[in-house]
Amino acid sequence: MSSSNRPLSPHMQVYRPQITSMLSILHRITGVALAVGTLLLVYWLAAAASGPAAFADAQALIGSIIGRLLLFGWTFALFYHLCNGIRHLFWDAGYGFEIETVSRTGWLVLAAGLALTVISWVLGYTMMGGA
Repeated sequence: MSSSNRPLSPHMQVYRPQITSMLSILHRITGVALAVGTLLLVYWLAAAASGPAAFADAQALIGSIIGRLLLFGWTFALFYHLCNGIRHLFWDAGYGFEIETVSRTGWLVLAAGLALTVISWVLGYTMMGGA
């Protein structure tokens, strides 16, 4: 037997990235981001239950530029994960496996996640009186 320098199993250094592989990785990343972002939500709720001073500190963190960027990312993670989950439900039912359909729905999931994120932030901003 001769040894070769080939990897034992396929990995990212072997294959050219495709929309399906990138969206699969993004789905996993957004799942983790949702779990971590939920900790921020729990912190905010615990601060609200702890009293005005703790809540003011939490509001200051969440209202800062970094806090708003984290919330925007969490919102995108939520909508992307939701849309991609719906896509997976169609796959579980046996629909949408054609190469063109997989690619088209992948781009649609990305666009829908981004659009829903922007729409929710714009609506939230206008409902808060543009504050």
